[in-house]
Amino acid sequence: MNAMNPILEVENLSLATRSNHKLVTDVSLKVEAGESIGLVGESGSGKSLTLRSIIGLLPSGIEQVGGNIRSNGRCAMIFQDPIRALDPLCPVVRQLAEVVYYRQKVSRKVARTIALELLEMLGLPDSLKHTDRYPRQLSGGQCQRIVIAMALACKPGILLCDEPTTALDVTVQRQILDVISRLQKELGFAMVFVTHNLAVASSMCSKLCVMKEGRIIERGDTLPLLQNPQNPYTQLLISSVLPLPDLERSADL
Repeated sequence: MNAMNPILEVENLSLATRSNHKLVTDVSLKVEAGESIGLVGESGSGKSLTLRSIIGLLPSGIEQVGGNIRSNGRCAMIFQDPIRALDPLCPVVRQLAEVVYYRQKVSRKVARTIALELLEMLGLPDSLKHTDRYPRQLSGGQCQRIVIAMALACKPGILLCDEPTTALDVTVQRQILDVISRLQKELGFAMVFVTHNLAVASSMCSKLCVMKEGRIIERGDTLPLLQNPQNPYTQLLISSVLPLPDLERSADL
């Protein structure tokens, strides 16, 4: 896939309510195969709506009113709340096997085998191979790994991540981010990663797009953008990141 043929291209995307209140205006981005692009900004800036429009899961009452979306690969999505993303009435291995069965067009037996291989890849307990469990019987981090496995079962060329660690505690967040990074290196999918956390964005994404009030106001390679932001809003976002306290000074007090 060369620069003239990106795996995903969003061109002048505009989204609005049925009463014509604009929520996203003229958003454009290109993603090359294997590339990671972050959409960052405060809550309500249009990040998640942009992501949902790519996969065709806009909330009821919101419509695409302009622009084009072109993809040259299968898209899959990881949602920010793993509990709500799973069917509470169906055991998780069965859920995952169903996704494999329908998306990979294999037999039920092969689908279960592939599902168990995905669970092993994601470091889930071996006990699930013998005793399936409902989402409520797993931790939030384990449920998020199941959601990631479901996305990977679609064999995506593009993985869409909608703040996938927001609902998790900080130690589990790091584990999940490490899993996603490792799998991207192993499987080579492109990624669009939505987050309001600049530290997460800087660790996961090679390029950033900063969104404010439904528009991209600044974009660029991650490190130069964070070191030398041009837009006052980007500067404000960076300055609002709380620094760690001076630990040596604190120890002397």
